[in-house]
Amino acid sequence: MGFVGKLKNTVIGKFLRNNPKKSIAVAVLLIAYYFCLPKQLFNVPTATVVESEEGLLLGAQIASDGQWRFPKVDSIPKKFEHCLLQFEDAHFYKHFGFNPVSIAKAIGQNIKAGKTVRGGSTITQQVIRLARKGKSRSYAEKFIELIWATRLEFRYSKEEILKMYASNAPYGGNVVGLEVASWRYFGLKSHQLSWAETATLAVLPNAPSLIYPGKNQQRLLVKRNKLLRKLLANGIINKTTYDLALLEELPQKPYALPQNAQHLVTHLSKKHKGERVVSTIKAPLQASVNAVVQKHYSHLKQNQVYNAAVLVLDVNTRKVLAYVGNTKTDKNHQKDVDMVQANRSTGSTIKPLLYTAMLDAGELLPNMLVADIPTQIAGYTPQNFNEDFSGAVEAKKALARSLNIPAVRLLQSYGLQKFRDQLDLFNLKGINKSADHYGLTLILGGAESSLWDLCKTYASMASTVNHFNTTSSEYFTKEFAEPVLKANETVDFGKKSTEKTIFDAASIYLTFEAMKEVNRPEGQESWEFYDSSKPIAWKTGTSFGNKDAWAIGATKNYVVGVWVGNADGEGRPNVTGVTSAAPILFDVFNVLPKTSWFLKPLDEFTEIDVCSNSGYLATPNCPTKKISIPAKQNYVKACPYHKLVHLDAKQQFQVNTSCELLENMVTKPWFVLPPIQEFYYKKTNVTYKTLPDFRNDCKTENAKVMEFIYPKSGAKITLPKNFEGETNELVLKIAHSKSKTKVFWYVDDRFVKQTATFHEIAILPKPGVHKITVVDEVGNDAVIWITILE
Repeated sequence: MGFVGKLKNTVIGKFLRNNPKKSIAVAVLLIAYYFCLPKQLFNVPTATVVESEEGLLLGAQIASDGQWRFPKVDSIPKKFEHCLLQFEDAHFYKHFGFNPVSIAKAIGQNIKAGKTVRGGSTITQQVIRLARKGKSRSYAEKFIELIWATRLEFRYSKEEILKMYASNAPYGGNVVGLEVASWRYFGLKSHQLSWAETATLAVLPNAPSLIYPGKNQQRLLVKRNKLLRKLLANGIINKTTYDLALLEELPQKPYALPQNAQHLVTHLSKKHKGERVVSTIKAPLQASVNAVVQKHYSHLKQNQVYNAAVLVLDVNTRKVLAYVGNTKTDKNHQKDVDMVQANRSTGSTIKPLLYTAMLDAGELLPNMLVADIPTQIAGYTPQNFNEDFSGAVEAKKALARSLNIPAVRLLQSYGLQKFRDQLDLFNLKGINKSADHYGLTLILGGAESSLWDLCKTYASMASTVNHFNTTSSEYFTKEFAEPVLKANETVDFGKKSTEKTIFDAASIYLTFEAMKEVNRPEGQESWEFYDSSKPIAWKTGTSFGNKDAWAIGATKNYVVGVWVGNADGEGRPNVTGVTSAAPILFDVFNVLPKTSWFLKPLDEFTEIDVCSNSGYLATPNCPTKKISIPAKQNYVKACPYHKLVHLDAKQQFQVNTSCELLENMVTKPWFVLPPIQEFYYKKTNVTYKTLPDFRNDCKTENAKVMEFIYPKSGAKITLPKNFEGETNELVLKIAHSKSKTKVFWYVDDRFVKQTATFHEIAILPKPGVHKITVVDEVGNDAVIWITILE
C-alpha cells in the first residue's frame, strides 16, 4: 500500500474526505501562510561601502534615499549579540517568532497604565516591523507582524535574523544599522567596540528619536548602565569589566565616516552601487600615500596648483594597492574630480613606447646617435624643453633627458601611422583619434590619456620582462590586461606563448635601463651612491602650457604614477614633471618595500659590434665595442660618420695626391658629423675633433661644409612687431665645419655682410619670396628660399 493509501486510513485522511470545504480552507490558509512573507524582506537602497584588503573601511557613498545604511553584515560581534538579547529578547533562541508570556505581560501593564509602557515584541517581530516600516501601529498590524515573524523563523536561521536586525535597526537621524552606528558614534568597527560602547548601541534602537548621542544624555546613560548591570548579573561580564564600563563616557556627536579613498568609492559605485566591496587597497599604504599627497599639496597650492593624483599598482598581480584620485582641496577647485581616470595631455609619457617600438622593430640601437638640431617638418617646429640643442645625442640619453626634437625625428623615421596603430594595442582609451589628427605632436603630448591607462601600460611592460624570466622564456597572450580593484578578482594573463605580446622582453628591458638613468629631482641626484637606493625606471612629462605634470616609475614589483596640475586646465608657471610630480613619485616609492632590479632576459639578446662613437653598426673605419641588442633582424645601417682621411706627416692638414706623395700620407679614420650637428655637438663634447682643413696647395672638390641652421629652405615666416610697433629683424644662422672661415652673405643676389667664426646676421626683408645665399672664402656655397608673410 502506498503513501496515499495509508493517508486515507488516518484521522487526517478521514477528516479530509468528510470535510472537503474545510480541507480546502485549510489548504488555502497554508498556501497563504507559505507565501505571506515577501521573498525579499528589505527592499531598500544601501550605501556603497569600500573596504581595504585587510577589511578596514576606506570610505562609503550614502544610499540613494539619503540614509547611511550599509549592506547586510556578514556576522555580528558576540558582544553585541549578548547585549541585544539581554536588552530585547532573552528567550530569542527558544521561541518560534513570538513570546506569549511577554505579550501577555505587556498587554496587562499597558491596560493598567492606560498607555503603552512596555512592548512584548521579540527580535524577530522587530525585524518584521522594520521591514513594514510606515504601517500603522494597530492590533491588526501586530497580528500580521506575529504571523510574519513565525514564517520568518521557518525561512531563516536565528543567526540570519540577528544579522537582519543588526543591519536595519534605526540609530537616530539617517543612521541605520550596527556597522554605520559604530563608525558614526565611536569611529570604530563594531567588532572593536568595548562593552560600554556595545551596550550603548544595543539600547539606542529602542527609542532612536528620543535618545540620541549628545542629547538626553542622562536617559541614555541610565539605559546603558541598566543593561550593563544585567550583563553582570547573568555572568556575561565580570565585576572589573562592569566597573570600567561605567566609567566610559557616552558619544557626544557623530563622527565623520572614513574618507581614505573617496574617489575610489565613487569609481567603484558606478558598477557596484549599494554593494560592500572588499578592494585590493592596502590600508597602511593608502594612508601613507594620502599623507604624501597632502604634504605636497600644501606646497603646490602656494603656486595655485590645487589638484594631484597617485596610483600604485602591483606589477605581478596587477592589483591596485593605493588610489588617490585628488587632493583634499575644495569644490571651487574640483575636489570631486577623479584625476586617476581623467584624460589629460600625455606630455612625454609615451616616449618610452616609441623607443621600445623602434628597438623591437630593429630600427634603433641604444647608443645610436640621433640628431638634436633645429628642425622643421611640414611647418611644425618642435623645441626641447630647455630650448637648446645637442647636435647629436645617444638614443638612450635622448630618452633619459626627454628631448623633444630627437623624439619627433624618430617618430617621423619610424612612421606616424605605424606607431599610432600600435598604441591601440595598449587600449589607451583617451587616444581615440587618427594619426592625421595628432600629427607628430602625438609623441609630445598632442594626445590624451589617463593615469590609470598609463600606469597599466608601464605595469604590463614590467611584467612582460618578469614573466619571460620566470617561464621558459615565454610570453602571455593577455599580458596587457586591466588592473583589478576587487580583492576576490585575479588577472587573466592568458596562455603562454613563444610569440611576443606586443614588444619583446629585451626591448622593454633596454628601455627600462635607459629610463633608470634619468636624473632625479633636487635632493636625490646622488641616489645611486646610497645602499638603500632603489633603482627605478621612471619618466616625467609636462604638457604644453604647464597644465599637466606627470611622473611614472616602474620597478620589478611596483608601478607608481603621479599627475599634478589643475583639474580645470589652468596652467601655472614651474609646473613640470620633474619639479612637481617627481618629488611625489619618489616619496611614494620610499614607503614601498625595496625591490631588486629586473633580471636581464638573456634568451632574447644577442651581441653585436657597434661603433664606439656613433652607436651604429661597426665598420672597419671605426673603433668598436660589443653591446647586447634584441635578437632579431636589424635594419640599422653601418656607421655613416667615420671616414678615412689622408693627412700630412704632421697630421695638421688633409692632403691628397694633387699635393702629396702617397708614401708621405698618414691615413686614419675620422669621426665627422654633418655641419649642423657638429656645430652644437662640439660645444658639449670636448673630445670631438674637427676634421683638419686641406693644405693650401691641395686641390679639393667642394664638399658640404656648411648648412643653414635657421631658417630652413621653404620656410614661411611672419616677422613680429615690438612694443614700439616696429617690425623685428630676421636672424639668419649657418653652421660651418671649418672654424674661422670667412663667409659672405647675399640676399636676392645682393651682398649684405661678411662673417667669421660666428656666422649669423640680422636682416629686415620685405614681404615676398627671397633667395638667401652664403659663400665661403674657398668657394663652398649654400642656398635657401624663404617667404616673408605680411
